[in-house]
Amino acid sequence: MNDKLFELGLEQRKAVVGAEYVERNLAAADDFSRPFQEAMTAWCWGFGWGDETIDHKTRSMLNLVMLAALGKMHEWEIHCNGAINNGVSKEEIRSIIHIIGIYCGVPQSLECFRHARKVLEERGLLDAADS
Repeated sequence: MNDKLFELGLEQRKAVVGAEYVERNLAAADDFSRPFQEAMTAWCWGFGWGDETIDHKTRSMLNLVMLAALGKMHEWEIHCNGAINNGVSKEEIRSIIHIIGIYCGVPQSLECFRHARKVLEERGLLDAADS
């Protein structure tokens, strides 16, 4: 594995989804899953997220749409938090979910709204007018 790409990936991954989450995942890796964790960190986060052609905010928005299209809601929730860390606003998340509804279907957009609400509530970004 390319150590430089892994280190860049580790830095990118922690910046987007949070150091605590990343360290917990890496610590939980065993001999069976560690090679994948390391490769994913280098490839996805080092190679993919380390490319500065697309800014992190835009990349986060793209990820939310792709993960919704795939129905990967656990990952969607993680990346919703990451999107907020990358400057995506509550209003932008709502607009992204509208597009998801158009292209992926209303049931999927409703699922995204449920997960977004959870993330936004946990982060204190919803007020009484949003309920």
